[in-house]
Amino acid sequence: MVRHRGPVTRTEIPAIPRPGGSTGGTVLLALALMAGVPANGETGSRGDYPIRPVPFTAVTVADGFWSPRLETNRTVTVRYDFQKCERTGRVSNFSKAGGLETGDFEGLFGFNDSDVYKVVEGASYALSLQPDAELEHYVDDLAVKIAAAQEDDGYLYTAGTIGALAEDPICCVSRPRWADLKSGHELYNLGHFYEAAVAHFQATGKRTLLDVALRSADLLTTVFGPGRNMGVPGHQEVEIGLVKLYRATGERKYLDLARFFLDQRGNPAGHELYGAYNQDHEPVIEQTEAVGHAVRAAYMYSGMADVGALAGDQAYVDALGRLWDNVVGRKLYLTGGIGARHEGEAFGDDYELPNRTAYAETCAAIANAMWNHRLFLLHGDARYLDVLERVIYNGVLSGVSLDGEHFFYPNPLASDGRYAFNQGATGRKGWFDCSCCPTNLVRFLPSIAGYVYAQRERDLFVNLFVAGSAEMDLEGRPVRVRQETRYPWDGRVAITLEPERAEELTLHVRIPGWARGRPVPSDLYRYVDDHEEPIVLAVNGEPHEVELVKGFAAIRRTWEKGDTVELTLPMRVRRVVSHDKVQANAGRVALERGPVVYCAEGVDNGGKVFNLVLPDDAPLEAQARDGLLGGVTVIEGRALGLSPAEDGRSVVTKERDFVAVPYYAWAHRGEGEMAVWLPRRVQLDFRVP
Repeated sequence: MVRHRGPVTRTEIPAIPRPGGSTGGTVLLALALMAGVPANGETGSRGDYPIRPVPFTAVTVADGFWSPRLETNRTVTVRYDFQKCERTGRVSNFSKAGGLETGDFEGLFGFNDSDVYKVVEGASYALSLQPDAELEHYVDDLAVKIAAAQEDDGYLYTAGTIGALAEDPICCVSRPRWADLKSGHELYNLGHFYEAAVAHFQATGKRTLLDVALRSADLLTTVFGPGRNMGVPGHQEVEIGLVKLYRATGERKYLDLARFFLDQRGNPAGHELYGAYNQDHEPVIEQTEAVGHAVRAAYMYSGMADVGALAGDQAYVDALGRLWDNVVGRKLYLTGGIGARHEGEAFGDDYELPNRTAYAETCAAIANAMWNHRLFLLHGDARYLDVLERVIYNGVLSGVSLDGEHFFYPNPLASDGRYAFNQGATGRKGWFDCSCCPTNLVRFLPSIAGYVYAQRERDLFVNLFVAGSAEMDLEGRPVRVRQETRYPWDGRVAITLEPERAEELTLHVRIPGWARGRPVPSDLYRYVDDHEEPIVLAVNGEPHEVELVKGFAAIRRTWEKGDTVELTLPMRVRRVVSHDKVQANAGRVALERGPVVYCAEGVDNGGKVFNLVLPDDAPLEAQARDGLLGGVTVIEGRALGLSPAEDGRSVVTKERDFVAVPYYAWAHRGEGEMAVWLPRRVQLDFRVP
């Protein structure tokens, strides 16, 4: 029965400052919370990833590319998402479930709780970045409502407690607890809540949400397990959250339950199998192909990596290797997106990568980034970071507008300006009935800079090129590292080491695959020309040979304060083609420069792009446009414009100016035609690929 606790004073959400205000230069970022690794960098006697990211409290960003986006996320999107959660009843559902106010459940889906949790997580990162008394007070008030919604034994699911929308097949709210694990989202919600609770505790030191999470997780350990309920969640995520609770508390039962949920998948002895859509068609350690709902899959793979590392289970690691080979070799979009089909938000068959109808959900890109980072921590191989980098600069960043208030759910690689691919819209929308993507972005973006550095004993890894600094402890020896760069627009990077005293260590500087002639670590995509420009490396101004170890330039020496490594990466425009089996891209070419994928928009090309042909010998060059789209480098050149001849059986060709912009920035100047892949030769078919 719902417990009525009386009225509560509503706290107003802090007003949203508009973009263009103070952007700040120094930003602390919280990776440890997001990636599920120890926040303090310690592992104790427990098993864990061989490589650890530098703790979020030690990372500072002062970067021309990322700082404005991160500040917009902190000052605009966090508050905007909270406002939307208020206006759509997501917040009041907690008050109603806790008896703080009366009324029915609002919203179409029982998983709406998770949106609130994800914004709390993002707000917690924001509070780590910069004190904000108004925002902290709002989160404190929200924590009271969440705590009130929890039932006496620890159960937390507002739709279930309120008991409404029985007719909705997704919500399934008026059935008994745990009665529909396949389609319900009780466990999915809790996974996001556990992540938010840990983030809030580590950001503020307050246990208000953590204690609620622990009561909930303790309930799960009594309900699920051998000899009890043997079911598994239909939508994976609770596994990641349970691991974070394990890290925060050291309580092994949370890790054991995460493993139980994974080990039960594909086991018909414990439950009726859900099938491939839910990755419940065979045991996880036997799966070899990425199938079904792409977000569920990549969340599961991330959970498998956590459990495999913490439990030291090689079968988990081997299975992840096979699944990664399948995705990166046959099911990855050039932008790093995954999930080809709108139906089921799912992976397609091998090499099924349509452009106009691509789903490539923003949440799936985020999950793909999380998974690849974990694989790097397991193996120390830069190829996983190559995929991670491709995802964050393209498939993730495209999901949110420059103003921080408009979003893509799917991220197609072509648009005719008429097909309403984005949940009924042809451009970005301000919100969705199912708003998993806007709320996922708000928690993910603050984590990006935390992917920049990692460490292992006396090894320091520079994974991504982001201006700023970090402080770390290498076996008890304090070391500060600074980066100066204009990446991704410029390939020059200066890395300065500042050990407290002279120290011998190995600095591993990632040499991106794109700079070595490989857009992705498979044969799914390749560059048209195989000409490779030299990669220049210097230490204290002296040339240094690039000796690659798993994709890193490994420099072992005794470092003194002020020693500098200078890296120069070739940043020319590259033409990319697909594997012959990718039918959607047959005879077509895409453009890249550094880690950035480009697209042609009608607004820059006479209103149309589907009548363009980009021959292999068409001249192209990069040009900086500081006043365009927040400051970007565009690709300019010449292309062929086609028009039908009067006989209807041929075309008229005319050379014309051509402009391509970064894919992440498309759809900011009106709705119209857009294409990543353009024909290389004249053809009669002008339709979108």
